[in-house]
Amino acid sequence: MNEESKLESPSPMQSRYAHAWRALRHRNFRLYIVGQGISVIGTWMTRIAMAWLVYRLTHSALMLGTIGFANQISMFLLAPVAGVVIDRVNRQKLLMWTQALLMAHSLTLAALTLTHTITVPTIFCLAIFQGLVNTFDMPTRQSFYSRMVEDREDLTNAIALNSAIFNCARLLGPSLAGMLIAATSEGWCFLIDGISFAAVLTSVAMMRIPAEAEKKERAHPVEELREGWNYMVQAVAIRDLLGLFMVVCLMGWPFTTLMPVFAAQVLHGGPHTLGFLMGALGLGALTGSVSLSLRRTVRGLVGTLPLAALGMGCGLILFGFSKVLWVSLILMLFTGFSLLRGTVGTNTLVQTLLDDKMRGRVMAYYTLVLEGMGPWGALSAGTLAERLGAPHAVMISGTACILGSVWFWLRIGKVRAAMRPTFERLGIVPVLVVSDGIES
Repeated sequence: MNEESKLESPSPMQSRYAHAWRALRHRNFRLYIVGQGISVIGTWMTRIAMAWLVYRLTHSALMLGTIGFANQISMFLLAPVAGVVIDRVNRQKLLMWTQALLMAHSLTLAALTLTHTITVPTIFCLAIFQGLVNTFDMPTRQSFYSRMVEDREDLTNAIALNSAIFNCARLLGPSLAGMLIAATSEGWCFLIDGISFAAVLTSVAMMRIPAEAEKKERAHPVEELREGWNYMVQAVAIRDLLGLFMVVCLMGWPFTTLMPVFAAQVLHGGPHTLGFLMGALGLGALTGSVSLSLRRTVRGLVGTLPLAALGMGCGLILFGFSKVLWVSLILMLFTGFSLLRGTVGTNTLVQTLLDDKMRGRVMAYYTLVLEGMGPWGALSAGTLAERLGAPHAVMISGTACILGSVWFWLRIGKVRAAMRPTFERLGIVPVLVVSDGIES
């Protein structure tokens, strides 16, 4: 072999892991990843700054839960309607509008906080506004993957890579926010977030998305709403996947609402401690994202979901017992890893299984579970923490995740059987040929 051949031949390591970023060969997805990667750092800074601002103004775990409820309740109420709208309009233009409105929200928060005119009622109203915009923004982004990534075989990788970027930001954003809040005020975090939306707006505007085939006849919106619901309920695999996901989102996810309480009261720290906790959670989630991006196929992915719920439940219970920062950080790493494996695994399987014409509506239900369960979970977590203490609240959450894992294990045979015809059609698993009652 000559020198030129050696230079052109990929190393065994490169060949082995080249599939881990295969979705980046799509120009539109590359643009999205760059813009989203910048913007989501600001988003995480705002999440931490908002939680700390509310806690600084009120010193109330219940108020943290109430603001979380206000932020997410519209997702619970309106997500199915948003799905019908998304299936009817140009998703690229809708995404531009939602991102511009979220940019205005962050800049408003920045102006009010930096001028020391921010109040809890104002935060409550802005949380409702943000939640309303997110009701349309999140399912639009979820259903937009199929428009950015032309090859459906790369869809799994695209979701995992986007999650990896999101969790890199989860690692960086909270740490930056904690340091910035300690040095100045929450307002600068909101300002940076507002400016960062320019990146994703620019990237979406630069995309060249093929025109969608226009449907000549459309059912009444109410009928389309009913179609989406019936499709989801009758699809056994999608229904049960979202069932386990609902348990995790309702009882597991809301523990993040109580992080300021753990940072201040349990671990006796400040905003930097909150940043460390959320950063550790992000590092664990990032590790989970990378591990999923290395998968070549969705085959076997369903078996990881109950393990993820079990791991998250155990992590939360042990976190409730911990009063030492380094132990809590390790448990957040483990919990973040489990949380992400379950979230991305569910997203990937649902997107693989569903029919394209139902994508907007089904992903709206997915988003309803992801975010719509949040307000009830945040409110219950805040109430439990107020009455029993934050440690006992997360222990109860962890127990619920473990019970959800057990339920899904009992259903996993039926889920696999329901997924198989779609997997056979897509070439993910070989077709079973039945001859004289014998499968081959």
